[in-house]
Amino acid sequence: MLTDLPNLLTLSRILAVPLVIALAAVQRPGVDLAAALVFAAAACTDYFDGRIARHRRQLSEFGRMLDPIADKLLVGATLMMLAGEGRLGRWSLFPAVVILLREILVSGLREYLAGLSVGLPVTPLAKWKTGVQMAALGLLLAGDPAARLIGWGFVPVTAIGTILLWIAAGLTLVTGWGYVEAGLSHVMPVPSLPPGGRSGGRTKEP
Repeated sequence: MLTDLPNLLTLSRILAVPLVIALAAVQRPGVDLAAALVFAAAACTDYFDGRIARHRRQLSEFGRMLDPIADKLLVGATLMMLAGEGRLGRWSLFPAVVILLREILVSGLREYLAGLSVGLPVTPLAKWKTGVQMAALGLLLAGDPAARLIGWGFVPVTAIGTILLWIAAGLTLVTGWGYVEAGLSHVMPVPSLPPGGRSGGRTKEP
């Protein structure tokens, strides 16, 4: 049901998107830190909603539909906000584009395979990708000024966030290709073998 705790957590992740964007638009260290904290809280719900749903046996089709949508809204909106406000370096735009394209690709695959009643399960590596990606975006939202504000000026927050973004992009390519292979296995026809079980060529006369 909509009022189940896992679904409420997923909905809260969607509701956090405009708040993160509004806070990030202010571009002040204290507000940037608040945006990063809201983003981190929203990212944590991605872990807890599934865990709670499995523990309480509250798995639902509504939750299965909404969970990946909430993730993509949070990640996509944050990446566009960081890029639009010039808070991604020139070279950081490349991993950002890779991540966005992968999200679109996987969404398209899931939609097509759903019509065939075929699921596309999340791999363990994809979960690691999500964790690294969320950490990168949270750090990039905070930035070095926010770190200095709380006395962590010695930590290169933006640089760490950029490195993690590149790592996330690399994992994105690997997991994205895995999903493509899994999807193609359901849509590419398997060639039938000729009588006798040989894949080609002429059979030898006895």
